[in-house]
Amino acid sequence: MSGQPLNLEGDVVELTRAICDIESVSGNEKELADAIESALARYDHLEIIRDGDAIVARTHFGHANRVIIAGHIDTVPVADNLPTKLLPMEREQVLWGRGTVDMKAGVAVQLKLAAAMTKANTNKDITWVFYDHEEVEASLNGLGRISRNRPELLDASFAILCEPTGAQIEGGCNGTIRVEVRARGVKAHSARAWMGKNAVHGAAEILNRLNAYEPQSVEVDGLVYRESLNAVLIKGGIATNVIPDECVVTINYRFAPSKTGQEAAAHLCELFDGFEIGMTDLSEGARPGLDRPEAAAFVEAVGSVPQPKYGWTDVARFSALGIPAVNFGPGDPNKAHADDENVPVGQIYACEAALRTWLTA
Repeated sequence: MSGQPLNLEGDVVELTRAICDIESVSGNEKELADAIESALARYDHLEIIRDGDAIVARTHFGHANRVIIAGHIDTVPVADNLPTKLLPMEREQVLWGRGTVDMKAGVAVQLKLAAAMTKANTNKDITWVFYDHEEVEASLNGLGRISRNRPELLDASFAILCEPTGAQIEGGCNGTIRVEVRARGVKAHSARAWMGKNAVHGAAEILNRLNAYEPQSVEVDGLVYRESLNAVLIKGGIATNVIPDECVVTINYRFAPSKTGQEAAAHLCELFDGFEIGMTDLSEGARPGLDRPEAAAFVEAVGSVPQPKYGWTDVARFSALGIPAVNFGPGDPNKAHADDENVPVGQIYACEAALRTWLTA
C-alpha cells in the first residue's frame, strides 16, 4: 500500500488493511505517520499538530466538552504476517496480519471518524491522538512525550484508548510494580559447603511467602480488579562448584487502581520484611471514572457492561493528568502480538458504530 493515499471515507475494514500494510514496527513509524498526517490535513475542521511521529488532530467547534480518542500506530516486529489477508472463518470473516489487533483496527476507526465528525454532527470537541513508540520502553512512548512537551494538547474531561478489548468497554487499568528481592549468603567451595551460607536456599523463604500469599479482588468505581503477585525471574550462583552468596527473585505485583504506586511498594516491603528490596519498575494504575457523564453516555452508546482492565495500558497516562479513561477497541487482546494475529471484521464495524453513536448523540 506504500505511496497510496489513505481513503478516510471508504470502508473501515479496507482502511484497516491499508494502514496495516504500511509496516510500522516501533522506531519505523515515519511512513505511516506521514500518511496519517497527509490524510487528515485534507479536512478543514481539524487542526493538525505533529510531534515526532505522533499526530494530534483537534476540532475547535466551541462545544462545552472536549474528549480524547487515542491509539498507537506502532507494532511489534513482523513475523511473516504481512501483507494482511481477509480470511473466512466459521462465524465471520477475519482480517489477518500484524497490527490488525494491536492496534491498527482501532486506529482505522479513529481515522474514519476524525474525518466524519464535523461541527454539524457532534456536540463535543474532539482531540484525536495517533502516537508512536508504545511497544517499547516507556521513556520513548509518544503519548508520554506529548504530555511532557505539549500537555495542553491533552486537556479533556474524558478519554478513550482504542486498545483491543473485543469491542467491549474495559475501564481503567491495574498498576504494575517490579521489585528485586535479594537473599544474601556466604560464598564457599561446594565441597566444603559448611564454610558458607547458601543464598539460593535462603531464597526459599521468599518463594514460601509468595506461595502463601492470597491476592485481593478490589472494587473500584463499580469494577472489581483482580490483583496478582508472582515471581517472574530468579537468578543465583556463579558456578556449579561454588556455594552462591546471592540470589535475586524478581517479583511483579499487579495492583488495583485504588492503590498508589507508593502504597504498592510499601505493601511489598512489609511482605518481604527481612530481605533487601529494590524497585526496578513502577507504573501507576488508572481509575475508570465511570461516574463521569461522558463515560455514562459512552457506556449507554456501546450497550455493554464495563469490565476491568487487568493489564496496564496508556489509560494510566491520562489518569495521571486527571483525565478518566477507558479502553475500547476491536480485537481479542489474547491475539495481540501473536503470529496469527487477526480481528473479526464485525468488531471493527461495531466499534465504529458505537463511537459514532456516542459522538453524534
